[in-house]
Order: sequence, then structure tokens, then C-alpha cells
Amino acid sequence: MDISIQASYLPHDDPAAAVSFYRDILGFEVRNDVGYNGLHWITVGPAGRPDSNIVLYPPEATPGLTEDERRTITEMMAKGTYASINLATKDLDDTFAKLQASEAEVVQEPTDQPYGIRDCAFRDPAGNMVRIQEAR
Repeated sequence: MDISIQASYLPHDDPAAAVSFYRDILGFEVRNDVGYNGLHWITVGPAGRPDSNIVLYPPEATPGLTEDERRTITEMMAKGTYASINLATKDLDDTFAKLQASEAEVVQEPTDQPYGIRDCAFRDPAGNMVRIQEAR
């Protein structure tokens, strides 16, 4: 089989803040912005890698959710416990410095992990955990 990951999904609650973080701070391309009934699904990804996508979606548009489930998702997003993504960079210290200068919420400074990687962590504007590891 030849299977690849086309897109990963992360929730957002503010399309402008999401675009500002992923495009202006991380340097990703905005590949698509689909609006429907006041909601936005925004596809972003690293420049030069058209097969690697993150779809930032409005969680309230998920079909079949009860009001209690929507409230729980909102609470988890606010605490940063609902969704996460792992990214990689060749220069972790430079990437960390740029993110820190942008006033992104730092969760963890660059750290050598006992399981063999060096990484750092931030939260995006929706509270999603964004871990960035050094590509070796």
C-alpha cells in the first residue's frame, strides 16, 4: 500500500488569529479559506510541501455534537487539552526565538527529552498544543 497523510485537523475559534499564527508567525501558506454560514475552514501548510496540510476548522460545525459536548470542547480548547500537533525544524533554537518574540504562549523552552529528541512547545491562539522538535 502507498498511503500518505493528506491533512490533519486542528480546531480554531478565531479565523483571523489562526491565520496570523500559522501564516505570519510559523510562515505557512494559506492554501484555502472556505467560508460557510459565518464559519471558516482554513487550510495551511509549509511552503514547498503541497502534500502536507493542516485544516483549521470550527469545532462548532461538527455534526451530531450535543450542547454539553460543544461546551466541553470549548473548555478543553481554553485549557489547551483538546488538540495538538507535532512539527519539526532544522534549527530549533532559531525557531523558538522567533516564536517567543511573536508573543506566542510558550509552554516549554527547548529541552533534550529522555526519549531522544529535542523539542519545545507553544499554544496556538485556539489553545492547541504545538510541539516543535529538532530534525536531526
